Amino acid sequence: MFKLLSIDPGKFKCGLVLAEIGKKKVNKAIIIKSDLIDEYVRKLTTFEDISKIIIGNGTTSREIREKLDFFKKEIITFEEKNTTFRAKSRYFELFPIKGLKFLIPREFFILNKNLDAISALIILEDYCKIKFTLDQNIDIKTWLK
Repeated sequence: MFKLLSIDPGKFKCGLVLAEIGKKKVNKAIIIKSDLIDEYVRKLTTFEDISKIIIGNGTTSREIREKLDFFKKEIITFEEKNTTFRAKSRYFELFPIKGLKFLIPREFFILNKNLDAISALIILEDYCKIKFTLDQNIDIKTWLK
């Protein structure tokens, strides 16, 4: 299985998405404090065979890349322009509003804490030029770590 880890880097928190290319499916999607990213990725690589890491070229991408220097496979820096803005639209593709909630303005449903993980997903989708679906076991309430 060909797995990629995508990271939306940030000064205080990072969005991470782990996906299987062959299945076009996201297996993990979280947000983690930036200072814990190396520890989390190190632990993740002990039980996941990650082929590449794709890091958005945002503000702290250089620092995040340096923290991941232990990863001996390919690390790619990729364009992340407008991913946070695009994440708001992608959020509703992933979690459509149903029932009477449709009458309430969409902005009330966006959980900003989740946008970093969705931004990481957009970076991955742009890199791979395909859309991914979420594994049914992913619960958005567990995205913030």
